[in-house]
Amino acid sequence: MVIDELKAALGQKVSVNDTIREHHSKDESFHTPTLPDAVVFATCTQDVATALKICNDNKTPVVAWGAGTSLEGNSTPIRGGVSLDLSQMDKILRVSGEDLDCTIQPGVRRKQLNEYLSKHGLFFPVDPGADATLGGMASTGASGTTTVKYGAMKQLVMGMTVVTANGEVITTSRRARKTSAGYDLTHLFVGSEGTLGVITELTLRVFGIPEVIAAATMQFDSVRNAVDGVIEVIQLGIDVARIELVDRDAVVAVNRYSGTTLPNKDLLLLEFHGTNDSTKIDIAAAREVLERHGGQGFLQTTDEAERRKLWQARHDAGLACRSHQPNGHIFATDICVPISKLSECIEQTQQDLAASKIYGPIVGHVGDGNFHVLLTADPNDHAAIEKLEDFHTRLVERSLSLEGTCTGEHGIGVGKIGYLVSELGREAVDVMATIKNALDPNGIMNPGKIIADRVLH
Repeated sequence: MVIDELKAALGQKVSVNDTIREHHSKDESFHTPTLPDAVVFATCTQDVATALKICNDNKTPVVAWGAGTSLEGNSTPIRGGVSLDLSQMDKILRVSGEDLDCTIQPGVRRKQLNEYLSKHGLFFPVDPGADATLGGMASTGASGTTTVKYGAMKQLVMGMTVVTANGEVITTSRRARKTSAGYDLTHLFVGSEGTLGVITELTLRVFGIPEVIAAATMQFDSVRNAVDGVIEVIQLGIDVARIELVDRDAVVAVNRYSGTTLPNKDLLLLEFHGTNDSTKIDIAAAREVLERHGGQGFLQTTDEAERRKLWQARHDAGLACRSHQPNGHIFATDICVPISKLSECIEQTQQDLAASKIYGPIVGHVGDGNFHVLLTADPNDHAAIEKLEDFHTRLVERSLSLEGTCTGEHGIGVGKIGYLVSELGREAVDVMATIKNALDPNGIMNPGKIIADRVLH
């Protein structure tokens, strides 16, 4: 029996405790929880290699687990088997201020890393909202509010140590900033959601903490005016670090939830990183553009406490909308379109929400064309779930018709598995399936995620 073999090899690191298994049965989404048969708490690369070799020999599914903050069932063990918990692999192994990079274990959390880096005058910019593990963020190809300036995980992961399904340990790249040496294995594993291997070390690009961080907000009478202003800001090359949309419905929800008194208008939140002089120039340029597009009520600050207040609407939006629904769970939507198509896509989505009588405030990383409809659902209300699924299908189809994607940053998981062929075509997904079958011939690595079984076999 595989659990007996794992216990013989890894001892107390293997648990079949019901409470621990239940904790590893779900993520932050509404998708149905599934209990793993056992949980393995790895503390080093060798533990991961040992567990994978035993599971591969027994054809037992393995799902890597970090913090459980994913939104598409990415880390849910839908076929049972072993949940491989990497949260105890949480060491920061190396930081280089000279090279602006660091090497860490996958269980290091985002806030933990930035607290440590701050002692060196550095920070890591990817902020997906949750205090996720960096291994999980790499695995899902995460991004967030600062992507418009610094890039997403796909741009900031320089190399990794990965354990493949048969227990072999590989290094995907060295620390040089560029290389032409062979296939790009690093970016094969970034975004693969643990379906090809398990990440046990990451080397990441980091950045110097800006001399000045300034925040600003503006209100608009329509989403189109706000987004058209954003498009011009981006086209003119004005250096913004964050530029976020919180639509009127989301502002109302935040005011109700957080006790804020923001005007009930569509809201843009901006952040600028640089020197005192450069941020003043960028703020003035952005303000001039946005006011020409109908922006009103411009506020700005460099005071940290005041910055947090200005950004409260964005940070509280998810919780505010979820509180609207008793027993509400997040129903993730995550489309991304070319920025020139963004106004059209959001307006059509708002019309669809109104016609369908669905409550769905919108927030978005509008600087890169990504937005989320903040849907919530009681997982036990099957009629409501079906209605949201139908809306979500229309939303994805709308995005694809505008040359966009079904997921800008959450990954495919199980929630979007039906859209991958529609987005990329059967031929491209067949190439993915060929890679999957070559690296994981027994199909043990996070089975049932990203690529549908009918494509794999």
